[in-house]
Amino acid sequence: MNMTNAEDILNREIARVNLHLPALRPTLSQLLAEEEPSVKLRDGSYHYFRRSELEYLRDLVDDDEPERLKVPIVLEISTLHRGYFRVRGRVEVKVIDKILGTYSILEEKDEELYPRYLLPRIRRVLPTTTTYAFIAE
Repeated sequence: MNMTNAEDILNREIARVNLHLPALRPTLSQLLAEEEPSVKLRDGSYHYFRRSELEYLRDLVDDDEPERLKVPIVLEISTLHRGYFRVRGRVEVKVIDKILGTYSILEEKDEELYPRYLLPRIRRVLPTTTTYAFIAE
């Protein structure tokens, strides 16, 4: 088997395990405006968000940020950073930092790597508004 075949197989497998991801990620503002906040997933099914969780997220961010916070927040599990997961997006990183108690107003970042052992802590607080994505790099 040549490398391109192996790569194709790996990419197809990663796409398969990521079928639970949303086709599009709406903003927190959009979801709060919905009667039944939900998102269509890549596999065609729907994922529903807990309103209380969305309101908790709104309380964590500044007044202008619900328009910029994409939900669900994606926790990226990468082949490149073993033992870590990545979060991308300034407001998304801010939310995760606040939950972990590591947020600093002086050091806002567009992406951050976190030790993987912190995943359960985040998922306990945000079970419906976070999701995993598996990435080969």
